[in-house]
Amino acid sequence: MDFETLKKYCLNKKGAYADFPFGPETLVIKTGSKLFALFGIDENPVRVNLKGDPFLNEDLRQQYSAIIPGYHMNKLHWNTVILDNSVPDYIIFQMVDESFHLVYTKLKKNEKLEIEKIVAGKNEKSD
Repeated sequence: MDFETLKKYCLNKKGAYADFPFGPETLVIKTGSKLFALFGIDENPVRVNLKGDPFLNEDLRQQYSAIIPGYHMNKLHWNTVILDNSVPDYIIFQMVDESFHLVYTKLKKNEKLEIEKIVAGKNEKSD
């Protein structure tokens, strides 16, 4: 998995946008006010932090040496994935989907409504 592919995948999620709140070396992908992917873009290879179910997180760490406890994050709920091509792409995509889902469901109702309005507006323009 390369950085550009994964960044594009993240940005295609509902209401997703890029931000650099921690400086130019850390790309944060958010939906609403919450982040669901955090990239260390000055790392070689690039690393991404993703939220996940604690039990699944532990299983993934045991299966793949490139998945480690989340750097600077809650180690129970976040994993860091080193994008060194040792983790199958479909696993990383599933991890992004789970991270997005966990974060999106915790957004406040008014944030979700605002995102839905934006998405609906984009869909009207593309018709």
